[in-house]
Amino acid sequence: MPVRAFKIGYAAGQKQHERTDFATSKSSSQNSLDTANLPEPFPSPRIPPLGKQRLPNVPPARYSNMVLNQAKVKSVLSGDSLVLASIDNPDRERILSLAYCTSPHLKKEGDEQFAFESRDALRKMVVGKHIQFQVLYTIPNTKREYGVVFLNDGRRLPEEMVKDGWIKLREDAGRKEDTEEALQQLDKLRLLEATARSEDLGLWQTSGGRINVQHDMGDAQSFLENWKGKSLDGLVERVLSGDRMLVRLIVSPTEHIQVMTLVAGIRAPTTERVNPSNGQTQPAEEYGNEARRFVEERLLQRNVKVDVLGLSPQNQLVASVRHPRGSIAKFLLEAGLARCTDFHSTLLGPEMPVLREAEKVAQASKRGVFKDHVAKVAASGGNLEAQVTRIFSADVIYVRNRAGVEKRINLSSIRGPRPSEASEAPFRDEAKEFLRKKLIGKHVRMSIDGSRPATGEYDAKEVATITLNDKNVGLLLVQEGWCSVIRHRRDDTDRAPNYDELLAAQETAKEEKKGMWSGKPAKAKQYTDASESLQKAKIQVATLQRQRKIPAIVDFVKGGSRFVVLIPRENLKLNFVLGGIRAPKSARGPNDKAEPFGQEAHDLATKRLTQRDVEIDVHNIDKVGGFIGALYVNKESFAKILVEEGFATVHAYSAEQSGNSAELLAAEKKAKEGRKGLWVDWDPSFDAPEEEEEVPQNGSSGDAPTVREKDYRDVIITNIDENGKMKIQIIGTGTSALETMMTQFKAFHMNSANGAGLPGPPKTGEYVAAKFSADGQWYRARVRSNDRTAKEAEVVYVDYGNSEKQPWSKLRPLSQPQFSPQKLRPQAVDAVLSLLQLPNNKEYLDDAIDYINHVTADKELVANVDFTAPEGTLHVTLYDHKTSQNLTDSLNAQIVEDGHAMVPTKLKGWERGFSDVLKALREKEADAKLKRLGMWEYGDLSED
Repeated sequence: MPVRAFKIGYAAGQKQHERTDFATSKSSSQNSLDTANLPEPFPSPRIPPLGKQRLPNVPPARYSNMVLNQAKVKSVLSGDSLVLASIDNPDRERILSLAYCTSPHLKKEGDEQFAFESRDALRKMVVGKHIQFQVLYTIPNTKREYGVVFLNDGRRLPEEMVKDGWIKLREDAGRKEDTEEALQQLDKLRLLEATARSEDLGLWQTSGGRINVQHDMGDAQSFLENWKGKSLDGLVERVLSGDRMLVRLIVSPTEHIQVMTLVAGIRAPTTERVNPSNGQTQPAEEYGNEARRFVEERLLQRNVKVDVLGLSPQNQLVASVRHPRGSIAKFLLEAGLARCTDFHSTLLGPEMPVLREAEKVAQASKRGVFKDHVAKVAASGGNLEAQVTRIFSADVIYVRNRAGVEKRINLSSIRGPRPSEASEAPFRDEAKEFLRKKLIGKHVRMSIDGSRPATGEYDAKEVATITLNDKNVGLLLVQEGWCSVIRHRRDDTDRAPNYDELLAAQETAKEEKKGMWSGKPAKAKQYTDASESLQKAKIQVATLQRQRKIPAIVDFVKGGSRFVVLIPRENLKLNFVLGGIRAPKSARGPNDKAEPFGQEAHDLATKRLTQRDVEIDVHNIDKVGGFIGALYVNKESFAKILVEEGFATVHAYSAEQSGNSAELLAAEKKAKEGRKGLWVDWDPSFDAPEEEEEVPQNGSSGDAPTVREKDYRDVIITNIDENGKMKIQIIGTGTSALETMMTQFKAFHMNSANGAGLPGPPKTGEYVAAKFSADGQWYRARVRSNDRTAKEAEVVYVDYGNSEKQPWSKLRPLSQPQFSPQKLRPQAVDAVLSLLQLPNNKEYLDDAIDYINHVTADKELVANVDFTAPEGTLHVTLYDHKTSQNLTDSLNAQIVEDGHAMVPTKLKGWERGFSDVLKALREKEADAKLKRLGMWEYGDLSED
C-alpha cells in the first residue's frame, strides 16, 4: 500500500514576532492536548529505508488551519521520524517527521554516532501507543510531512527528545517562520537544546555512541556453538511473515548482530512479495498477511528474548522469540495463523507439546487456517488388550484380540532398519530380535492411531501405539536405536501421540551412537541347516543328545507336531518332530485336505509356539534328517498339551522309548474322558480292559504279538475316503435308533417354522444340521473347517462319514435335545482293512477304492474286529455271508487276490499274531503278481 510521507512541526525561516512568556505558551499547548487514553498492544512496523533527506523549499507553517489527528505509532525510523498507522485501518500508513529537528541516522555501511540510542529513546517513548499529531507543513516535491506529536501522558514531541539531548535543531530552523507561535516554539527548543548541551545529555556526550553492527552471523556453525541454548536480548527490526523476522541481537552494549530469524516450531502462511528474478508480485497465501500483521502489532521494535536453538538447512537462525507475555509462536497457533512444524521439534524439546496444544485449540475453534478443519475420528476399539503372536519386523507385529481375531499392526510413526539403506540393512535381524524378546507372547495395550484401507497395490494397514507394562514400545525401540522416526506429511494425522518425544529420543540415540546409529553392525548370525540331509543330521545328533533342555526358538510351525527350530548357541537350524505322539496332518496347500483336527492342532501350535523361546531334548533322528524329541514351552511339554486337547494320540512304543509314556497316557485318558478333539466320538466299550491279560489285546498299543480273537459284528460300509479309510455303521440298536431319529429329523426340518439359520458363523467342531446336496435331505453333521472369506464350512455327516462344503447360510443349529449327539452318539465309526496296504500310486489307489466300493456297496457285511487303535479306529476283516466259506475266504483276501492291495512288509506287534492269515494272504499276493493283476501289471514293484 502507498505510504504518505509528511513532517510534523513548525515551518522554518519565519520572522520573529512578539513572544509570549514561555511558561504561558507551555500551559496553552498542554490545555489544547486532547489525550487518547487507549490500551497499548504490541505493535508492528514496516521499516522503510533508514536515513534522512535534506528538505529544500520548506514552506512556512500555517498554525491557523492545523487539524488535530489521531494515529498509532507502528515504528520509528530514527530519532526524528515516526511511522504512523490509522486506528481504523491499520493498512493505511504515513511517515511523520518532527519539525525543526534532526537526529543521527542508521546506515548499513555504519551507523552515525548515537544513531541507535537516539532512535531507541524515541522508540521506547512512542512505539505501540496511540498519539495525537498536527501536520505543520509538507515538502512539495517529496510530500513528506512535518509536525508535532502529543503523547497521552501530557508530553509532546519534539520537546521531550530535545530536552533529553537525543535530537538537535536543524541549522536552517526558523528562517522562514513569521508567526508568533512558530517563534515561541523555536525559542523553547533552543533553550531545551542549550540545557541538554550544558549537561552533556544524549548526543552532547563527549564519548560513546559507537556501536559495531554486524549484519549476518558470519560463520553460522561457530555462532551456533557459541550461543546455542543461551538467551539473548533482541529487538525486532522488521517482520517479513508470521514466522520470519529480522532481529537485532544485543550481544553487548557496543556489539549488535542483525540476523534473519525463523520462529521455532511453526510455519506461517507466506505474505505477498515481489519475485526478484522477474519482478512479478506473488500473492500471499490465505491468512499470510494477517499473520504478519499479528506479529507486527506485538513484536515490531519491541524488546524480546531470543532463545538460540539451531540452524535451518539454509543456515538461518532458528530460535524461540519471547515477549513478556510468552512465546509468539504459541499466540500465533492459538489464533489459527500458523501450523506446527515437525522439523523444529527436536530443537524445542519439552516446549513442543505446548505448541501442539495451542494448535489443537485453534483446530477445535476452526480459527484461521483451520477454518475447514475436520476433527480426526477416534479409532474404533480405543485402548484394547491383545496378545502378540508374531514379530514380522522391527516395526510390524501380529496381535490376537480376545475374540481370537489376528491382525497386523504397524507401530505408529516409526520404522525399522530399511533393507534399501546400506547403513541400516545390516541391523534388521538385531532389531527384530530385540522386539521379539520384548513382546512375543506378551499381553499388550494397543491404541489405534490411524488406518489405511486396502488398495490395489497395498494391503490394509493399521498403525497403533503399543504399551507393555505402561512402557511405550515404539519409544523404547527409538531410544535403543533400533528404529527411526517417520517424517509425516503436514496433513498426516495418523501419527503417534508422543511424536515429539520420539523425535527427541532419536536425536539422543544418534548422539549416543546406539543401535543402527553405531555404524558397527554385529556379524550376521548364519544358521547351519542340520536337517538338510540325513548325513548332516547324523553328525549333529550325538552332540545334541548329550545336552539337556537346549534353549531354542521356534522359527516356523509346519504342523501340530513338526517345527523348524533355531538353536542360537550352536548356530543350528533343524526340523524337529515331537516324539511319543502322532498329530493329524494339516492341509499343506489350498487344494489339500486336512486330516480331522489336523488344522486345529496346527493352529494351537502356531498360537503357542511361533517365535517363542523353548527348550528341547533330542532323542533320535528320523529317516530324512528330522530330529525327534521333546519340546518344552514355559517348562511344560508341548506333546502333553496337544494330547490333553485331543489333537494328538499317543504312540506307545516311542513314548516308552522317550521315557514320558506315563505322562502322555494320562493326558490321553483325560482327553478321552472329556470327549475332546479326536475323542469326541469315543466309546469306552471300544477299549478292551487292559487288566484282563498281561499281553496287550485289542485296544492296546499294538507293539507285542497278540492272539487273534473272534469279535464278529454286522456292519454297513457308508463311506470310503480318498485314502482308503472307511466309515462303517455297526448294525444293532444304534442303527435302529438312527432310523427312528432320521424319520423325526426329516419331519422336523420340513416344517417351515424350524427353518432358522445359525445365529452366527459356525465354529470348528460344532454340531449342526446340514442338507446333503445329493438327495436334498437333512442330516446331523459336524463342522470340520471354516473358510471365512467364502463364508462356507466343510461339514462331516457324523452318522455316515462323508463330507462336503456347505455355505453358512444353509446350515441350521443342532440344538434340539432329541437329536443331540448325547442322545444318540454318531453312528459312523472309523475303520481300515486289517493286514492290507493299499497302493501308494494314486492311479492304483483310485482303482483299489473303486474295487472296494464295488464289492461292498449296499451290502450288509460281517466284520471281525481284529484290533482297536488308541484313537478308536477299528482294524477289520470283512466277510460277505453269501460268498465267504471259511475264515480265510474274506473280502480282504479277495482284494489282495485281484491285485488291489499288498501285504505289509513291516508288521505291527498285533499283526504278527495272525500268522495263518498272513500266510494265506501272501500266497494270494504271489498269485496276483504272477498274473500281473492290478498294481502288479508291470511286475513286482514292492522293493522300489
